[in-house]
Amino acid sequence: MSLGTLYLIPVTLGDDAIGKALPPDVVSIAQKLDTFIVENEKTARRFLGAIKTHKPVRELTMLTLNEHTTDKELPALLAPLLEGRDIGLMSEAGCPGIADPGAQLAAQAHRKGIRVAPLVGPSSILLGLMASGLDGQRFTFLGYLPSEKAARVQTLREIEQVSRKKRETQIFIETPYRNQHLLEDMLANCNGDTRLCVACNISLESELIVTKRIADWKNAPLPDLHKKPTVFLLLAT
Repeated sequence: MSLGTLYLIPVTLGDDAIGKALPPDVVSIAQKLDTFIVENEKTARRFLGAIKTHKPVRELTMLTLNEHTTDKELPALLAPLLEGRDIGLMSEAGCPGIADPGAQLAAQAHRKGIRVAPLVGPSSILLGLMASGLDGQRFTFLGYLPSEKAARVQTLREIEQVSRKKRETQIFIETPYRNQHLLEDMLANCNGDTRLCVACNISLESELIVTKRIADWKNAPLPDLHKKPTVFLLLAT
């Protein structure tokens, strides 16, 4: 029996139009699938309802993969693929496998010889970098910074040093309700000449992407980032 394909299906970054964010071929593939591995079933069903899957959404099979999924549970998620069925892997927002648990499943699929097929769609990390005006040749994505203030400040100082030494853009994210604290910590602790891009609500009507030196950020009204998906990009000189 041939193995199924694990399709990595991007989704919109918010309530923007499907046709604006995803190519028709990606939507077409997702419409034909009847089994999905998702982070959150409610939001996944909303997205699949919006693209009008061939099967009614209530008849689709939903398997869960989130931050609480253990390594021991991954083989059960791969079982349909080993039986020859194609599966769609979806993140909560953007591209699966980037800053989400999907990478673990993709790694397991490779070990089993299962085809992993990434589909084209929006990545807030890359879109933020594209628009930032910072170095797109050398960059590092760091994921989430420490939640505790002292550790976060220390990490920011280390990030700035690495960026200056390597001339490399540093990209990171934060839990949305801590965005404002992170921004304030950067303004209080980073060098005035360091450039900072704040990329918020990317692809939505309320999108905000602004790059300034830290010194200039200090002298300007700060954006309200509370509970808004935001990517931070820093380049020290």
